[in-house]
Amino acid sequence: MPISKKDMTASLDLTKHYKGTGARRSRIPVYQDFLPPCNNACPAGEDIQAWLALAQEGSYRQAWEKLLEHNPFPAIHGRVCYHPCETACNRALTDQEVSIHSVERFLGDLAMEQDWQPTFDKPAGGSKVMVIGAGPSGLSAAYHLTRLGHAVTIFEAGPVAGGMMHFGIPAYRMPRHELTREIARLQTMGVKIVCNHKVADVKMEKQQGGFAAVFVAVGAHLSKKIDIPGRDAGRFLDAVGFLRDVDRGAIPKLGRRVAIYGGGNTAMDAARTAKRLGADEAMIIYRRDRANMAAHDFEADEAIEEGVKINWLRTIKEIDAGKFTVEVMALDDKGRPQPTGTYETLEADALIMAVGQETDTSFLQQVPGMEFNRDGTVVVGANMMTGAEGIFAGGDMVPSERSVTIATGHGKKAARHIDAWLRGKPLGTPAKHAIVGHDKLHLWYRTSAPKRLQQHLPVEERLEGFQEIMQGLSEQEALFEARRCLSCGNCFECDGCYGSCPEDAVIKLGKGKRYQFDYEKCTGCAVCYEQCPCHAIDMTPEPAAAAESTS
Repeated sequence: MPISKKDMTASLDLTKHYKGTGARRSRIPVYQDFLPPCNNACPAGEDIQAWLALAQEGSYRQAWEKLLEHNPFPAIHGRVCYHPCETACNRALTDQEVSIHSVERFLGDLAMEQDWQPTFDKPAGGSKVMVIGAGPSGLSAAYHLTRLGHAVTIFEAGPVAGGMMHFGIPAYRMPRHELTREIARLQTMGVKIVCNHKVADVKMEKQQGGFAAVFVAVGAHLSKKIDIPGRDAGRFLDAVGFLRDVDRGAIPKLGRRVAIYGGGNTAMDAARTAKRLGADEAMIIYRRDRANMAAHDFEADEAIEEGVKINWLRTIKEIDAGKFTVEVMALDDKGRPQPTGTYETLEADALIMAVGQETDTSFLQQVPGMEFNRDGTVVVGANMMTGAEGIFAGGDMVPSERSVTIATGHGKKAARHIDAWLRGKPLGTPAKHAIVGHDKLHLWYRTSAPKRLQQHLPVEERLEGFQEIMQGLSEQEALFEARRCLSCGNCFECDGCYGSCPEDAVIKLGKGKRYQFDYEKCTGCAVCYEQCPCHAIDMTPEPAAAAESTS
């Protein structure tokens, strides 16, 4: 481990002058760890840089184990996460961001291929915990609580575990085999999952089951409703119900032309699913423009590639059988859509509503102390506990952005707070290191090495069924991609400091132990600082000089 500033000042007399020149140092180099921007941006709190470093060495099992300390589902997240870590990646300013999600997927798929199981020590003194909802947040909480030594039972109202990962994400993005395998790993660890069990009375089930704490994560499975005059209910479907029915094999009759109202990822999935079910035309009607759509850009790109038509800046005003009267919208000076009084007529055999989802928290209304927001979401504190003692909540049913990765992060956070509450110990939250930006790096070895792209299923083959579109990386490609990581803010033992020091003041401590400085020899010239590509060395004021400047 790098020597700390406290240890350094205790063991060395930093007030001495450099003997060779008689000059007094004003600054000294200190090894420090900073926060990589990818780690900081991950909603699941993964130590991305650490598992990438292990993957770089070909230590795939260890990389997978490191990843699982924070996220139990690498094969799932490697497919469905929108990877904000990559948006934050410093490498983008050199050539392209590191394709973190594709390496994560490679590790997740390799683990299933090799049938790896996580290894961990369960702390003694655990309790029984009830989790309501087997979506990403509930599953994540159950996983982390199990690692923390507790016995967990999940009650799921639906027929299978997975929540919106199973019923809201089509198989062409999240194949069911991989989804089922990763969830099954939790059961192997000891998590009990009870499906087709809808909890109606939380307090009663908690008491009867002898559970010491509860985590509620029922998600947002209800489609929002809006009133459209004259709509024909026989041709009206909600997107969540539509996707759920298709997954169950209950294919609805859509007709040749299908309209989808909304501009989020669910709307894109509904339109693309309609095309796969044989619709000649799937058209999205959306009140905003593309720059302000809720869906991610690549979702819209893939939908358009598959023949989906998108009518931007349009809103439905009236439905008369198969005819839709839509009003053309225009953006005001603040970028908000405003009506223009100009109308168009579109025709479709069915309308799928995809204007957002709501959560059903009515079963919690009778729980004393529980508080709710106007939209039905549950109020929780910083520790994820509701107003009812011992009942925690997370995922889509609490106020936050909604994604699989955010829900997974909620599950981990809740598990840690539940564990602390059950054991009667405060949960210490260490201070974050400073984030290291691209401007802090000294990339003397900078070379262009564009990322390895994942192959896509050809468009003409996509519409034949629900086979997975995005393909995984080979081992060689995943290894190359992992090695593109710049290790921002953390020493990776490149020997830049060791080789550049003119006074031989840098001491190698051996593989994995990094270095330390011999301050008897160091002149404070900062060459090591300038040669450290990842900014793991900071120049700090000499203690004696700092004392003099403040005296």
